Amino acid sequence: MNSHPRAAAAAPSPVEVNRSGELEVFVLVAERGSFSAAARVLGVSPSAVSKIVARLEARLNVQLLLRSTRRLQLTPEGSQFLDSGKRALAELNDAEAAAAARSQPRGVVRINASSSTGQLLLVPLVSRLMEAHPGLRLDLSFTDQVVDLIEARADIAIRWGELPPSDMVAHLLGRTRQVIVGSPDYLHRRGCPQHPDELRHHVRIGWNYQRAVPNWPFCVDGRKVDVDIGDLVRVNDGDVMRNLAMQGAGLARLSLYHAWPDLAAGRLAVVLEDFNTGVLEPIHAIYLGKPERLPARTRAVLDFLKAEVDLRHAEVSPPEFSSAAG
Repeated sequence: MNSHPRAAAAAPSPVEVNRSGELEVFVLVAERGSFSAAARVLGVSPSAVSKIVARLEARLNVQLLLRSTRRLQLTPEGSQFLDSGKRALAELNDAEAAAAARSQPRGVVRINASSSTGQLLLVPLVSRLMEAHPGLRLDLSFTDQVVDLIEARADIAIRWGELPPSDMVAHLLGRTRQVIVGSPDYLHRRGCPQHPDELRHHVRIGWNYQRAVPNWPFCVDGRKVDVDIGDLVRVNDGDVMRNLAMQGAGLARLSLYHAWPDLAAGRLAVVLEDFNTGVLEPIHAIYLGKPERLPARTRAVLDFLKAEVDLRHAEVSPPEFSSAAG
């Protein structure tokens, strides 16, 4: 037991530290030989992996790795810790697998999703999920920023679009079309575009993400045409974009799943559907780790989402806005 008062005060409690997660990252770095190689496996940034290892070393008050610009090398303490850590992880995996096989799902499941996905997809399912698995506790984080699952300590994330190559495991929940929408009031005031070329006469609401594509794709005469949406209005939140469109601020390109309640209620209308590329954007539930070693609590949530999320209506082509409507 460490009797040094400063060391004792600085040490975080075991409850506050994801010790098994830190250990798994360290083992992967040691086996792959670099932060970058481990980061590629985990699907996170090298800096995130470096921070986790540094945090582990600070907590243990020992240097595990010698770093240089060309390579990483285990210290004697790091080599010993690697051997012990691999044994501990194997025992932990065996214990969790055995517990999962004989117990009801229990414990906290942390889920990360965009704001709009959280509100539309997850929130309506929470009561039924908790009723089906009363031993679960949910920690829901909604943000339109893409987060590292390890840094966010998320068990599951809901992601839209094609996923980059990584060791993350993805379960397809469904697919949705992308549609151009505007409020009936806006379309009566500004006119309903009949061709993508006419979008230059309209306010286009786009994304201001660094990773955002600054154009809208259309199919014109059998070929794909990208229309630059310009810099008129840009946002970083899906619900803000949808609300701006409903308030008549301009046209927006939203997933049909996101826009569906407002289309059904007449608050939004679809335009230029004849030029829609018809591409369906996938929606996945993703996680890190091996499927056969998932805790029962995480497996229960994944199975529930796969069974209960219904996106069939988001794949069909909706009727276009009629200028005679309303």
